[in-house]
Amino acid sequence: MFDGFQDKMVEQEKKLRAIVRIMNTDIMGYRQLHQALTQIRGVSFMFSNAVCKKLSLPRDMKVGELSDEQVKSCEAIIKKPIEHGLPSWLLNRRRDPESGEDSHLVMSDLKLRTEFDIRNLKKVKSYRGMRHSVGLPVRGQRTKAHFRHGASLGVQKKKVEQQKKASAKKGDKK
Repeated sequence: MFDGFQDKMVEQEKKLRAIVRIMNTDIMGYRQLHQALTQIRGVSFMFSNAVCKKLSLPRDMKVGELSDEQVKSCEAIIKKPIEHGLPSWLLNRRRDPESGEDSHLVMSDLKLRTEFDIRNLKKVKSYRGMRHSVGLPVRGQRTKAHFRHGASLGVQKKKVEQQKKASAKKGDKK
């Protein structure tokens, strides 16, 4: 009984591909489909669920079990979701300021567009652009305690000891 179970597990592992490449992203084959698609930059949880439903694939299917045709159809839906009947509210770039159209950006296109948007905000010198340029939180977060990272903050022991030594030397000279 136990040997038969091991044989089934070995067969399933043989069927799974170790790494599947979707939209220039390497995804481990043991991951569930709806979670694995979110590793692609620009694909959210809701969008990945919509892709699974559109292709009639079970969400908990392993990515390594996908055939090449299924991978190509996933890529096609992610690249052009409107043509495949996904609603516009799922897209990540609605009412684009330049063109006014709804689009869905993924991978390097999304990263470049975000950088251009931030650069444009800085150029126009909007409030958000100024906050970006100074390195402060943009969306109204508090700055007293929660946004402190990067530069060292607070009292540092070495500096305090050096100041004490410097003041002691000045006191000896007088």
